[in-house]
Amino acid sequence: MRFSNTTALAFALVGFVFADMGVSPASVSKDADPDRHHTRDPTKPDVVLLIDVTGSMGGSIENIKTNLVNVISDVSRVQPNAQFAVASFGDFGNPNRFHVEQALTSDLLALQNAVNSLTANLGGDDPEDWINALFQLSTGAVTFREGSSRIIVLISDEPSHEPSNGHTLDGDTIVALKEKAIRVIGVNVGAQRLDQLGRATKVTTATGGVIIDSTVDKVTLAIVTGLKNLDVTIKPDIVSCDVGLTVEFAPTEINVTSGTVATFHETARWPTTPPKTPPFNASVVVAVNQIGCFTCDPHSGKNMCHPTTSCAPTPYGTMCLTRPGYKADGTDDNNVKVQWRMKWPVHGHEHRVAVVPGTSADTLCDPKNTGPDVCKEVKVADCKAAAAAPEGARLDVTDQKIMGGGEL
Repeated sequence: MRFSNTTALAFALVGFVFADMGVSPASVSKDADPDRHHTRDPTKPDVVLLIDVTGSMGGSIENIKTNLVNVISDVSRVQPNAQFAVASFGDFGNPNRFHVEQALTSDLLALQNAVNSLTANLGGDDPEDWINALFQLSTGAVTFREGSSRIIVLISDEPSHEPSNGHTLDGDTIVALKEKAIRVIGVNVGAQRLDQLGRATKVTTATGGVIIDSTVDKVTLAIVTGLKNLDVTIKPDIVSCDVGLTVEFAPTEINVTSGTVATFHETARWPTTPPKTPPFNASVVVAVNQIGCFTCDPHSGKNMCHPTTSCAPTPYGTMCLTRPGYKADGTDDNNVKVQWRMKWPVHGHEHRVAVVPGTSADTLCDPKNTGPDVCKEVKVADCKAAAAAPEGARLDVTDQKIMGGGEL
């Protein structure tokens, strides 16, 4: 998701030109919006400010009260559909162990009032209780919008107890966060002991977040910096090619920090005696942090599905569907970057498995799942959000013309 003008991620598609051959356009550069390791609409960021309200946090809380409007304005300027929530946590035994001060909203006054209500008090020993707070937020304490990009900004100066109200990172909290596709950004303030026990690193790494160090008087600046510094995965895919033309990209995908340029080198090949006179055409789709739900082109000569699959209609566009009872070869059941099932409006099709174009699917589904539960082990992807994703979530480079003969 793009949080400021400086976070725009450019995709550069570079073609090398030899002799009279070339690619038109030779290079493509467009802005792309970084999103969470999962299929989410990058125009709907849901950001929860999770704030430590124990006694040592007074200066940091005052900074947030004073500068909250700057954080919201910086995000909302380029993401007008952004919503924010405010939650607080203390230590075990405190009456303010965890509380949602304000549900997700775009109402600046409501958010300011929620932050203004916070006071730093109580606490106990040095560790606090933020693992419990993360678990609560990822299991219903805040209602995230369908298809949103979900981020919790954890603001504290101390590590967390573990267990924390019975919850642990490895036991249930990281699993719950990943199931809801939530990234955690840690803002390490004041005494900067947030990661003293390595727990902040564990949860931010597991969810694709970051840790930002901050002084007490620059907490809101650190929040914005953390939102800008999330990693994104860029992956170009060929959705259609003229007959006889093959196009490859190196590398096949790149993981970069928002604000940097991802460059791919394109190689196009065609037979010595091509079936048509140049120019040739290829269509490229560039996915930014898309997971699953890739579509195919059913037209003759443009169908990139593997022979073990077929390009067939689904509620979310035409996809490479496996034969009933089969799934992708050599792929983990939960890897929706490669294969996925879908929620169908009409029951009876939930067993159908779709795969990325070009993926072979000659593996029988788990025989333990029978009847309507066939292939139930393959994870269901949120294809509704992917189908609704605007330009920025997927960037189309259409009608790329390749002239001459040979190889680029």
